[in-house]
Amino acid sequence: MSVPRRVINFSPGPAKLPEKVLQQASKEMLNYDNTGLSVMEMSHRSAEFSKIMSTAEADLRDLLNIPDNYKVLFLQGGGSGQFAAIPLNLMNLKPARVADYKITGAWSSKAAKEAEKYGKVNLVLPETKKYTGIPCKSTWNFHPEASYVYYCDNETVHGVEYDHVPETNGVPLVCDMSSNFLSRPFDIKKYGVVIAGAQKNIGCAGVTVVIIREDLLGYTLPECPIIFDYKVQVGMNSLYNTPPTYSIYIMGLVLNWIKEEGGLEAMYERSLIKARAVYDLLDSSDGFYHCLVAPNARSRMNIPLRIGGPEGVPELEKKFIEETQKCGMISLKGHRSVGGIRISLYNAVTVEETLHLVEFMKEFMAVNRK
Repeated sequence: MSVPRRVINFSPGPAKLPEKVLQQASKEMLNYDNTGLSVMEMSHRSAEFSKIMSTAEADLRDLLNIPDNYKVLFLQGGGSGQFAAIPLNLMNLKPARVADYKITGAWSSKAAKEAEKYGKVNLVLPETKKYTGIPCKSTWNFHPEASYVYYCDNETVHGVEYDHVPETNGVPLVCDMSSNFLSRPFDIKKYGVVIAGAQKNIGCAGVTVVIIREDLLGYTLPECPIIFDYKVQVGMNSLYNTPPTYSIYIMGLVLNWIKEEGGLEAMYERSLIKARAVYDLLDSSDGFYHCLVAPNARSRMNIPLRIGGPEGVPELEKKFIEETQKCGMISLKGHRSVGGIRISLYNAVTVEETLHLVEFMKEFMAVNRK
C-alpha cells in the first residue's frame, strides 16, 4: 500500500507542524521513553508527564528569556477562552473596571466584545469596518483609569501585524500573540500578560500558553470560573484540572525544534525571507494581485490578497484555489468573512515551500492576466 505524499499546508490553523516533530511523535506514539504507554494515556500527575511539562516550560523560558517574576501556564480554551479570562482576572486592577482595547481586526474585536461582559471597554482606536492597517498614534484615545491595555499583535484574518510594542505609560500591556508567537524575539518584560494558542507556530490545537507577571495575580472578579483563575492555576502548576497532555507534549517537541533550528532569531530571519518573496510579487504584479494591508502593517504570518482587483474576481480566485490544490498546496482560501486568498507562513512552512508557491503565482498570473 503506497503512502500518500505530503501536501504543502498553508493553513491559518491548525497549521503545519515540522516534519521532524511529527516523526518523533510517531516514533513515540505507542511507547514513550520506554514507559510502555503513549503520552495520550499517561497520567498528568505522573513523574513522566511532569518531566515533559517542566522541560517544555524550561525551553520556553530559555527561548524568551522569561524572568522568575513571570509565571507560565499551559491552559485549555484557546484564545477565545482567554478573551474572557483576561478581563475576569484583570478588569478589577483599578476601581473603575475599565480596559483599553485596540481593535485592528476580527480577533481583537471579538476580545473586546467578550470583555464588555465584565466591565467597561474603551476603544483606543477610531472605529472602522475595514482593517487594513494601524491608525496613526495621534488618533489613539487611552482611558486615564484603564486597568490594562489589550491588543492583538497579529490579526490572522486581516493580516495586520504590529511592527512595534505599544507604549502604555505604565498600564499593564496584554497581548494576544497566537499567530506570531515565537516567530521573532521580543522582550517579555514590556508586557503584563501574553497569550498564545499553540495551533499556529508552537504545536497542535488544545493548549494555550499564558505568560503573566506575578504582581497581576489575585485580582479575579467573583464570577470568574475557577479554571480561568490565573492565581489558582499558577498555584497548581497548570494542573487544577486535567491539562491537554498530548498537546503540551507536541508543543515541547516544537520548542525543542525551534532551539535546534537556531532559536527565535532564525525563525525571524526565515519569516522575513518568506514574507518578502510573496509581497515583492504582489507589489510587482501591476494590480493582478492586490495586497489589502498598508505596507507598514503587513503581517509576516498571514497574507490576505485579492486577484484581479481590490474586490477580487471570483472566477479567478476560485480557479486559483482549485489549481493550487491540484499542485499539492492547500488551505489558501481566505477567511469566510473577507473572502479572497490567504497565505499563512508559520514557522514550519519552509522557504522552499514558499518559493514554490510564488513560482506558481507567477505562472498563474502569466496565463490569466487577460
